[in-house]
Amino acid sequence: MSTPHQADHARARGLRRGRHAGDCSVSSNDVVVERWEREPLLERVAAHLRGPAGPPGPDRAPAVAIGSVNLDHFTHFGRGRLDLANEPERTGVDWVMLADGAPVAYRAKLATGREWPRLTGADLLPDLLRCAQQAGASVGFLGGAPAVHEALREVVARDFGGVDAAFWSPERFEIDSPTGSVRIAHEIRERGVDLLTVALGKPRQELWIQRYGRLTGSRVLLAFGASADFLAGRVERAPRWMQDNGLEWAYRLRQEPRRLARRYLVEGPPALTRIARTREL
Repeated sequence: MSTPHQADHARARGLRRGRHAGDCSVSSNDVVVERWEREPLLERVAAHLRGPAGPPGPDRAPAVAIGSVNLDHFTHFGRGRLDLANEPERTGVDWVMLADGAPVAYRAKLATGREWPRLTGADLLPDLLRCAQQAGASVGFLGGAPAVHEALREVVARDFGGVDAAFWSPERFEIDSPTGSVRIAHEIRERGVDLLTVALGKPRQELWIQRYGRLTGSRVLLAFGASADFLAGRVERAPRWMQDNGLEWAYRLRQEPRRLARRYLVEGPPALTRIARTREL
């Protein structure tokens, strides 16, 4: 039986075998985070969107699933918590986990001695939509309120002209039902969505992608939470100086205290201890 340390190294080898991975990776509490610069990541997504058509198989690589790792991620995933194993051959989904939270990027920097870019879903989503626009790929948004989707329609039409966009705003019971999720995944496949943003909140969005991502037929899946809300202008980003100094959480807490108080004030401190032993792989 392998030790947790050996398992981490096996995962790291898997990250680098047969696909373009980040230039290094770290592990915190069995969560692997890859270091990517923005441009190489966008190039990888663009190449994947231009790849062979058809379902994942011998002639088409598994879907790329991009996740954002912040302290909230460690509340749900990692050792002793939910498993999000990166096994593309089994699931048809190849995870790329990025440092979203400032504490995650800081610990990764200490472990590797290298600057570690924060790549947040809110910052990346417009660039990824431009990748889809340039590749002639279609996009879809799963999750979020109908009002957000109405605003998104206007934003996509205005800023990403020519992009075919589809929207699904199911009730929670539909997403939590295997039958409902399979039906939604088949609808997404029938619509031919190439890049799908899944905004269901942690841990539901990651688990949905893991279980049903293959069925959607999408080439790229984004577990980006509130990124669509930011893009639609329904939620305001923190000022840049707060983002750069790891204070975006405080700004969001002030905006939505009832919804976010537990995440940041109750669950956040224990999650912070889970990244204390971040190490390079």
